Amino acid sequence: MQDAGVSVRVLADEAEDIGLTGIEVCDFAGAATGVEVVLVLGGDGSILRSAELAREASVPLLGVNLGRVGFLAAAESEDLDQTVELLLERAYVVEERMTLEVRVHSEDGEVQTGWALNEASVEKAARERMLELVVEIDGRPLSRWGCDGVVAATPTGSTAYAFSGGGPVVWPSVEAMMVVPISAHALFARPLVVAPTSVLALEVLPSGAEAVLACDGRRTLPVPRGARVEVRRGEQPVLLARTQETVFTDTLVEKFGLPVQGWRGKAEQRG
Repeated sequence: MQDAGVSVRVLADEAEDIGLTGIEVCDFAGAATGVEVVLVLGGDGSILRSAELAREASVPLLGVNLGRVGFLAAAESEDLDQTVELLLERAYVVEERMTLEVRVHSEDGEVQTGWALNEASVEKAARERMLELVVEIDGRPLSRWGCDGVVAATPTGSTAYAFSGGGPVVWPSVEAMMVVPISAHALFARPLVVAPTSVLALEVLPSGAEAVLACDGRRTLPVPRGARVEVRRGEQPVLLARTQETVFTDTLVEKFGLPVQGWRGKAEQRG
């Protein structure tokens, strides 16, 4: 990129490890302001961290997977040279990914806010007791759950924590929110798929444990007994850049190693 005359900006805590000269060193806050694209070399965790920078600046994010799974990455490590060439040519497309906005209302009137690209999870803060929650959707009570927690996920996050909890895989082009209970002791405790306009509310009852809210497993907020957590679609999406067209089915097969032997395709493809 430097050889091509592109200015490269690097976070201060990473610049020393990279060991390059001629780069612009910056702090985390506002690091993506004024840049054309945020390029991430790493796994999904690195991409989620970088999404905090890119979303704030409304800048597209392009990930090159150096991790294990890399669902959020647009390219693999062996494609790095080609990916850089396509970036220099501006030969990439940008897609919007739905986010979640979260509000925690405490009984004393305090309001805390957060956001997530993959998921927002409300979980018990200690192992000794279950959470006691009343689940509300679109202003109406749904059920009372004794559980370890609840995951609210976007389609992007349907292959992450929500998937581990038994939730469905949802194609990224679908606009919806997943609600997945974690180890719920209740007659009705199935994963739910609700409209993108729906509002999920979780009321933490005093009879159960205190809770903690985790956004993408990175940013946490305490949820005291008696608090109300509201989750809705975020107004600001995360922009993901891709240098090649992909089919999500192929991504699932590759990342999960799914067996497809014996597939012959449509009749017109066989001739």
